[in-house]
Amino acid sequence: MSTPSIPRLTLEEHTGPALGFRFAVVFFAGGVVPNPIDIRFQRVSGIGATVDTMTIAEGGQNLYSHRVPTRVGYGNLVLERGLVVASPLNVEFNAAMSLFKFAPSNVIVTLLSEHRAPLAAWLFLKAYPVRWATADLDASTESLVIDTLELAYTRMQALRI
Repeated sequence: MSTPSIPRLTLEEHTGPALGFRFAVVFFAGGVVPNPIDIRFQRVSGIGATVDTMTIAEGGQNLYSHRVPTRVGYGNLVLERGLVVASPLNVEFNAAMSLFKFAPSNVIVTLLSEHRAPLAAWLFLKAYPVRWATADLDASTESLVIDTLELAYTRMQALRI
């Protein structure tokens, strides 16, 4: 029985621009092993941070003012996927939306190479559901039913692998 080897990446794979269509989303909740049903998403958006600033006017100075950083702000992490039946993540979202019960978890989004080796990752701390929407149902089209799951979080950490 042979052990699987770790893929070796070429220099081009390390230095070239990464393609954004191969990724995984993993939820770490309550020490439970992540469910493979809940790692596949069609689209992830909202990865980013901004530094909020405050403007301070200097007495007697009318030509300019000082802008100083105050804190880092984050938008929401938005995940889209086809409607999934029997998903533990759906149970968590349902508890938040129906019972107002929240169980924050850490979420990691990992960008993968063509060989499934991690290239970059983003860690979202204490994430919890803030929006859950299902696409319109339309009898005149044969389109997938898409669930949109939106999470707020306290902090994001970019990880370059």
